[in-house]
Amino acid sequence: MGFVKEFKEFAVKGNVMDLAIGVIIGGAFGKIVSSAVDDLIMPVIGTIVGNDFEKLTTTINGATVKYGLFIQNVVNFTIIALVIFMMIKAMNNMKKKEAAAPAAAPAPAKEEVLLTEIRDLLKNK
Repeated sequence: MGFVKEFKEFAVKGNVMDLAIGVIIGGAFGKIVSSAVDDLIMPVIGTIVGNDFEKLTTTINGATVKYGLFIQNVVNFTIIALVIFMMIKAMNNMKKKEAAAPAAAPAPAKEEVLLTEIRDLLKNK
């Protein structure tokens, strides 16, 4: 099998396409959450604390440690993890509801159909 043909089969498989879509949506989702944290949440927290988190730094032996940015990234990660957890939990609940839904009754066997017909004929006489 040629390299190009083999690569084409690999790239068109459903799992690879699902992964690509997931990565693209995840990247966009990450930007939305980062913006929410950077532009909405952290300024409010900074106002409450009395300082802008980007300016929270300390100097150790001449090196500047930006611990405010670290705190901001921890908040960012926590929000993303929480939202992903809630989405997975909702999906699992939907799967449980689908599994718990009653299955359609199986079709009656030929003998049951025949006995039902006999019963109905005897009732009519």
